[in-house]
Order: sequence, then structure tokens, then C-alpha cells
Amino acid sequence: MDYQTLTFTHENGVATVTLNRPDKMNALTTQMRAEIAYAVTEAGKQARVVVITGAGRAFCSGQDLGDRVGASNIDLERTLRDEYAPMLRAISDCPVPTISAVNGAAAGAGANLALAADVVIASESAYFLQAFARIGLIPDAGGTWVLPRTMGMAKAMGAALFADKITARQADDWGMIWEAVADADFDETWKARAAHLAEGPTAAYSAIKTVIRRSWDNGFEDQLALEARMQGNCGKSRDFKEGVLAFTEKRAAKFEGR
Repeated sequence: MDYQTLTFTHENGVATVTLNRPDKMNALTTQMRAEIAYAVTEAGKQARVVVITGAGRAFCSGQDLGDRVGASNIDLERTLRDEYAPMLRAISDCPVPTISAVNGAAAGAGANLALAADVVIASESAYFLQAFARIGLIPDAGGTWVLPRTMGMAKAMGAALFADKITARQADDWGMIWEAVADADFDETWKARAAHLAEGPTAAYSAIKTVIRRSWDNGFEDQLALEARMQGNCGKSRDFKEGVLAFTEKRAAKFEGR
């Protein structure tokens, strides 16, 4: 695809999707949503980890209310169903680990785009804002699903009702994200995290994603059965054999991702 709203790079197993409308704080348009969905899907076939980040001072400011039609005329149900859902599913269903490297403001649907990734790393100057109530809407783009599961019901409800900024440090303390990092260390940190995952046991990572996500819907016995089945699959992998051999030989494992 000839990307117009983002840049895509793939190096050493790390695919980086950079939202690239810095003059609009990387606000989401119809085209950008389609390009994100396509880029993440393709990256999942080629890379061993996918990073989503933003160009400029923002990660993503949410829906571009000037996209195509006036804000009051947007068919929100259709837009969420036909444009946002495929993008979010592409991230959720990606077979390799996904990282959101939140470099700045993540507001509205942009906040929930960030939270759709497996791991969220934010610079300390970044913030998350469920801005929807400010314009008479509810959190969308998966926000009502992910927020209670990461922050707990009380914090999720307050974030949605008050629409206050949540600093990266608060998000870290509340369990909303993996870590907040000093601005000076941000790029080095997320790149090191991505490189670590790119060198890891990719098949096991895929299984980890599956069992943790399904745990929300499973009872205890069903989850134990799923663990057993997925662990059995991992135990047949080349990476497991290499991991055990490396352990006995007291050396770093060289995983192939299969």
C-alpha cells in the first residue's frame, strides 16, 4: 500500500507503524483507519513485533471531526462498525506482540487505539483523555471494554464521566499501561522493549496473548484446559527445545520464533 497517513518500517523483526499527520495531532480519518488496519495485518505476517507510535507532539488526538462531513452529521454507528472495528480487530488479532509507544497526547479514540495494544509504554509527558463526555458521547473504540479491565470499575467510571486528563504516571500507577518512562529515555526504552520481543519465542508470545485474552470469558476449569492445550503446543516448538538446551548449557537462547 502507498501509505498517505502513516509511515511503515520493518527492520530486525520490528515493524513500526507511525501515525503521520502531525499537523492534525495524528487525528484519525477514514483513510488512516484503513491504513492502520492494513499495516498491522501485513506486519503480523512479516515481523515478530509491531509498534504503533505517533509523529510530532501527539500520539493520536482521536476522531478528526473535520473528516469528510461536519461533526454533527457523522454516522457514528456506521463509522465505529465499519471503520474502527476492523482497525481494532487487526491489533487485537495480530499474531505477534503489539506495543503502543505513546509519545504524547492520546485522546478520545486515540487513547483507546493506544490501549488496544498488548503493551503500552508512554513518555512521562504523555497523557490519556477519555474526552467523549465533553461532547455528549460515550467512550468508544473499545474503551468501555479495556478501561474496566485495566483500571478497575471505579477508575474507569471516573475517567469516562469526568473526562479528566490521566497522566502517564497515573496510568502506570493505576495499572492502565505497562510503564511510564522519562521523556529522555522514551525512545531508547520502547525500542529496547521491541527488540527484546523480536528476539523472543514468537509462538509462545502468540499463545500468551490468546490465553490471557480468553481468561475474561472462561471459568476456572475452562481456563485450565486452555492452558494445558496451549502449553502442549508450545512444548512441541523448536523454541522450547532451544530454551531448555540454552538453560542446561547456561547460555542465552537463540529463538527462531517457531
